[in-house]
Amino acid sequence: MVLTAGYGPPMRIVSLLPSATEIACALGLRESLVGVSHECDFPRGVDALPQLTSSFLEEGLSPADIDAAVSRASLERRPVYAVAGELLCSLKPDLIITQGVCAVCAVTPETVQAGLELVRLEQVSSAPVLSLGATCYEGIKRDVRQLAEAAGRNEAAAALIEEMDRRWESLEPGPTRPRVMMLEWPDPPWTGGHWVPEQVEAAGGECLFGGPGENSQRVSWAAIAEADPDLMVAMACGFDLSTNLGHARALLDRPEIARLRAVTEGRFWAVDSNSYFSRPAPRVVEGAELLHAIFHGGPVDSAQALRVAPGAGTR
Repeated sequence: MVLTAGYGPPMRIVSLLPSATEIACALGLRESLVGVSHECDFPRGVDALPQLTSSFLEEGLSPADIDAAVSRASLERRPVYAVAGELLCSLKPDLIITQGVCAVCAVTPETVQAGLELVRLEQVSSAPVLSLGATCYEGIKRDVRQLAEAAGRNEAAAALIEEMDRRWESLEPGPTRPRVMMLEWPDPPWTGGHWVPEQVEAAGGECLFGGPGENSQRVSWAAIAEADPDLMVAMACGFDLSTNLGHARALLDRPEIARLRAVTEGRFWAVDSNSYFSRPAPRVVEGAELLHAIFHGGPVDSAQALRVAPGAGTR
């Protein structure tokens, strides 16, 4: 369905946020998208649209190098991303979607403004900017409603949220409640924040080092070793299963990690974080369902998660 205002031309939407792209498509707005960020990759085919952003981070950096580069950019108040202002204007959008939560994860309104400052005055876009800001499961649903309100898809939003809640609430507690370390970054270690603790709780686990809606936090390997989690999940923000599996295997070279019960007893997992944990979008429900299967011995799709073992990637 192409969104139109009365009998006017189709609405033109630019999404500079992967989660917003997912939400827009879930609301039936795929054909209204005219531009996306360089990280938008779901649903399949959206990456063929004009890409309006780029990252200042070099390709192939290690997790430690990425952390250091992002930290330097933050201290120097430099954005991590750039917006192609002229291309943005040429698309003549009716709505631009960004976010205001994390400058590392996506383009902020300030980054958009910086990109437009380099464009000739007559080209500057006057399209409204919708800044999403989910930090929890309820916030994700609020973002769905906000985008739907801006695009005239309120009924679709109601149906989508009803289905999300049905699946979220249908997850039943298991016989045990594992203490879980959600490793959002491997070097240095960070814990999963925002909606991730809620995913763990919905799946029947106890999230160590963080609560629902709280920011991700940096912890030490010593603290992780002392907590000795029952189960550990490698879910580096923004990475797919293959990359997270490689990062997780590298951690096994650290004696304090190799000695953890979660590792020695085969309860160290790598997941596709990009799809199910990093983005505040409807697929966080699939992430909670995936954790439920991991926690309680259910069938796990090997395209979504794999056990971490030295030199092996099998369940």
